[in-house]
Parts: sequence; structure tokens; C-alpha cells
Amino acid sequence: MYKLILEKKATDSLNKLEYQIRKRIWNKLQESKDDPFRFFEKLVEDDSFKLRVGDYRVIADIFRDKEVIIVLKVGHRKNIYER
Repeated sequence: MYKLILEKKATDSLNKLEYQIRKRIWNKLQESKDDPFRFFEKLVEDDSFKLRVGDYRVIADIFRDKEVIIVLKVGHRKNIYER
């Protein structure tokens, strides 16, 4: 089972969302801890991965050797990919 680590920026973004959306994202993250590559997709222009939860996205780095998922960003799909 992978360990889940949320960066401060991701935690702040998650906490700003409505309760129901936050709950759906959190449940999906918990579910992905067993096999993250079943839920996360590789980003084309980056080494990171994305998790789709309705209109929201979770951007994360996944380290297979350390069995760690580091959540970098959480947000709506219209602006999550902006740098």
C-alpha cells in the first residue's frame, strides 16, 4: 500500500472546495493507495500523474520504489494545468 503525502498547496486547495467535492476527492485518493497506476494517468508534458474526479483533477508524483504518492495540486480542470 502506498503512503499518501499532501503538499501544503494541495491541502489548502482541497480545504477550499465544497464538502461533497472534497469528500469525493479524498475517497478516490484513499482508494488509489492500493494500486495508484489503476487510477492515475501519466501527464503528457510532465513526469507527474493526474487523477480525474468529475470536473476536478489531482496532480501528483508517484514513486514506485518508495511506494509514495505526493499530491502536488488539486483543482478544477479548467485551471489546474496552468503553471
